[in-house]
Amino acid sequence: MEILKIHNNPERAEWAALTERFTREEEEITRQVTEILADVKSGGDRSLREVTRRVEGRDPRTFEIPADVRAAAAALIPAALKEALAAAKANIETFHRAQLPPEVDIETMPGVRCVQRAVPIRRVGLYIPGGKAPLFSTVLMLAVPARVAGCGEVILCTPARPDGTIAPEILYAADLCGVDRIFSVGGAQAVAAMAYGTESIPRVDKIFGPGNRYVTKAKQLVGANDVAVDLPAGPSEVLVLADDEASPAFAAADLLSQAEHGGDSQAVLVCPSVEFARDTQRAVGEQLLQLRRGETIREALRQSRIVVLDSREKMIGFANAYAPEHLIISMRDAWDVAAQITAAGSVFIGPWSPESAGDYASGTNHTLPTGGWARAYSGVNTDSFLRKITYQELSRKGLAALSPTVIAMAEAEGLGAHAAAVRVRMKGGVL
Repeated sequence: MEILKIHNNPERAEWAALTERFTREEEEITRQVTEILADVKSGGDRSLREVTRRVEGRDPRTFEIPADVRAAAAALIPAALKEALAAAKANIETFHRAQLPPEVDIETMPGVRCVQRAVPIRRVGLYIPGGKAPLFSTVLMLAVPARVAGCGEVILCTPARPDGTIAPEILYAADLCGVDRIFSVGGAQAVAAMAYGTESIPRVDKIFGPGNRYVTKAKQLVGANDVAVDLPAGPSEVLVLADDEASPAFAAADLLSQAEHGGDSQAVLVCPSVEFARDTQRAVGEQLLQLRRGETIREALRQSRIVVLDSREKMIGFANAYAPEHLIISMRDAWDVAAQITAAGSVFIGPWSPESAGDYASGTNHTLPTGGWARAYSGVNTDSFLRKITYQELSRKGLAALSPTVIAMAEAEGLGAHAAAVRVRMKGGVL
């Protein structure tokens, strides 16, 4: 049985099916998540404990991680990992600080001044996947730009391990990045707690962070009515564009690194020849034998694929149709290819730019839109933690000059009071 199925030069009519994501049991997931959200919204901490018992199999007395437990985590982190986290944090901070927007202050016409200022969101909630693979790197990706932006309070929710504890790496990274409060709760119930607030977990103004399909669905539902959310960030995915000069071993490694995120992840290779596809297939099989998360990877590869397309234009077209979370371009003139990409979360150029560099330490953010949402959403960045407020100040001369325009437009829309608000000023308080 093939580890990755090869689709040889599919017609464009087939592309829609080949760009589909994992959607198993979607209706059942929606039903369960809707129930969890309603329970936590109405019952607060009591319902949160009940859901945690049912979903996680543990019975927490409290959710917040105390300061002494957080402080003790530092002693459990090897020096080499501390150095790595510090280096990654520095790169992430450098890149995200460069994104801070300048104030806009301009006279659009004499006497009419318009200003735009960026204001940080007051309280943000970060969701950090935990459990079997605690993603402490995501703490850096979310908490660092939150602090760069100047958010007033940063809280963090993450699921506990089977013994009820939080991975010390997550606790250490949170302290390194200045997270204010940490809560031991995961899944849709954590999203509910941050969206509605409970007796112990404060309601936030915006929720950030990737997660499984339950977390993603919870964010979609609360984002429709209750609280702002960052973006649709569900099961992880990668698309590799590789020509015949690329390394099949490198391509295989990139596919496998994404597949190990979870059984519902997806990895896609687009290449110009069946020969390269088969070489990559073999490399995937060989490398897979050396990896610890083999069962998870095999499950992900079952819904992954290789697509052979016989022209550069078709390969680029397929990549834009797929709109991947991560796009790796290992082709001749890779920057020229990148210039033609219109839909991707983050793009990795050339053979020496593995997706894992962006996942951890290059400086770009790894919280990215999945499921094709890269057509409309950006990845998390400093701007995600800011609001833009506009201001305007008109002098009397400025309003006099602008008044014919405003009055003409207001009357054309049938909004006489809008026009009157200008006239009354121009006539000294009398209409």
